[in-house]
Amino acid sequence: MQRELAKEGKTLNHKRVRRLWREAGLGIPARRRKKKIRSGKPATDLVAAEPNAVWCLDFLLDFLEEKTLSHQRLRILCVSDEFTREVLAIEVGTHFVSERVVATLQRLAGQRAPPGALRMDIIGASRRNGPEFIALVLRGFCHRAGINPTYIDPGKPWQNGYAEGLHSRLRDEFLDGAHFHGVRDAQVGLEGWRRYFNEERLHSSLGYRTPCEFAALWATWKEEADRAFAGSAPGSAEAEPAAEENQPVAGTEEAAGT
Repeated sequence: MQRELAKEGKTLNHKRVRRLWREAGLGIPARRRKKKIRSGKPATDLVAAEPNAVWCLDFLLDFLEEKTLSHQRLRILCVSDEFTREVLAIEVGTHFVSERVVATLQRLAGQRAPPGALRMDIIGASRRNGPEFIALVLRGFCHRAGINPTYIDPGKPWQNGYAEGLHSRLRDEFLDGAHFHGVRDAQVGLEGWRRYFNEERLHSSLGYRTPCEFAALWATWKEEADRAFAGSAPGSAEAEPAAEENQPVAGTEEAAGT
């Protein structure tokens, strides 16, 4: 909060901001999580090194049936870029079929370009969300688009840590205090939160920038680096260190845009 105020030109001591935040009751109580015994090796073989390298997608279901006045059970599909932390899409429905998931991915691929890989939970999807992720329609789409479908190991959600972290922040910052009149109302509200998350919320893992700011900074650096390499003489290594010094780096300490 202090950094957001500083960005608006308001200088306040961080202790005063924390005290006012606490007195206003705006703090989110820390959840007590049971310690999980992690067996096996995390999926570290697929790491996003640039935008569009890896998208992660997963469903959010927990207790959403209580969030609508009509007592509908809502399902939320989130798609995000693991490198820039941008939330690319949030789709809401009472149920999902493979055609809708593919249509969402096709729209995003048309806007940005297809990703190199999709990280998802095939077992969790088949048990909780129906057969959409194991449908031949989705596999056919990945094959035609040249996308590598990557599935995490069964019972190991931390291998899709960016998606799980995004879900945690979505619950804490929006869903826990929201009530919807139906699917359309939920879609409008979640789209507003997605824009806030991408364009206004500062992320410590991105050097206290928004995902959109980080993506634009990285694109500028990439363009300058390509221009420097193209203008350098063949075999010259002078331009490479200078370009690497200014490269923006996404932190890996916190998942999904802390």
